[in-house]
Amino acid sequence: MTRLNATKSGARTALDEMSPDGSFKRVDAAWRNKISKEPGSMFPPEKNRYHLYVAYACPWAHRTLMTRAIKGLEDVISVTVVMPVWQKTKPDDPNDSHNGWIFADKTSGKVLKNSAGLGGPFPSSYPQNEEDPFYNAKSIREIYEMAGDKDGKYTVPILFDKWSQTIVSNESSEIIQMLNSEFDEYATSPDIDLEPEDLREAMQSVDSWIYPNLNNGVYRCGFAQTQEAYDVAIDELTAAFDRVEDILSRQRFIAGDQFTLSDIRLFVTLLRFDEVYVVYFKTNTRSVANSSVLLNYCRDIYQMARVAETVDMHQIKEHYFCSHPDLNKLSIVPRGPNFERMLKERHNRDDLGIKRPKISVSDDEKSPPPSEASVVSSI
Repeated sequence: MTRLNATKSGARTALDEMSPDGSFKRVDAAWRNKISKEPGSMFPPEKNRYHLYVAYACPWAHRTLMTRAIKGLEDVISVTVVMPVWQKTKPDDPNDSHNGWIFADKTSGKVLKNSAGLGGPFPSSYPQNEEDPFYNAKSIREIYEMAGDKDGKYTVPILFDKWSQTIVSNESSEIIQMLNSEFDEYATSPDIDLEPEDLREAMQSVDSWIYPNLNNGVYRCGFAQTQEAYDVAIDELTAAFDRVEDILSRQRFIAGDQFTLSDIRLFVTLLRFDEVYVVYFKTNTRSVANSSVLLNYCRDIYQMARVAETVDMHQIKEHYFCSHPDLNKLSIVPRGPNFERMLKERHNRDDLGIKRPKISVSDDEKSPPPSEASVVSSI
């Protein structure tokens, strides 16, 4: 049973989803509608109808940004990126303590601290973050409340229907399936299928243990409130890490010889592992940089067309280390190993298969391969 420690208003965050034994138990997303090409669908696929609210920092939102980019849906589904550091979502209400995602403030020039009034200073806007383009909302919470949400957990990503002014879905695993399959008539890379029929069983199999033990496993370690809960979580995470490493030592991608949604789901966790989770969530039994297999796997994916532009390591680190004063009171951000620099070096994964997605790119999007000077052989 999960104990929900919501505010008086009913608002909550993932940090409030704890079991009596001190273990973290994530509650399922509440908005689970589907975009579908089926006749009579309430949400049919249409160009410029849908909008994504995301954060660069959030791995669940990052899944949707990657899928949108790889499928070539940038001109089909618009996007707004919120600010990385959580702030009070009802700052004028002293009885409402909820903290969450806020939109950029492009005009005030206000300097921010963390939600406890410490750390920083943080700007109220970065160039790549935007104000809400439709309702002048100040926080993601306001988008949920405008849509009539009764759940009280104000997460990203949000797949939003601009026409009916409501939330279609806030479940990332289902949003990426929709982006993969339902918009091909508008996509610039419609031939890329990230959920091929012949790999679906393998994908479901790996997803079934990677999600609880790695994707969510890092949070189970970081949010554990007892030693026993942490010990269970870190043992399961370590075993899953080693299992992933073993599989990827024998095949190029996690479900077989083709890049799939399961690789996107895995990559966004591995990307954050050394810079954030090893330190912040105490997952220090393993390191991606110390694994030749996993480091080169991450390089392979990072160097695919359009993937690197979905990565903002500064905002990833600023969110985690500065949004939870209970875990990092002064919001000091560790410098880290510069993991993204490692990802720009040449990988060795071509020996394991050739089915990398062929993403349609314009000439000005194309970039040369890494120079010999930047190559570190099969680290």
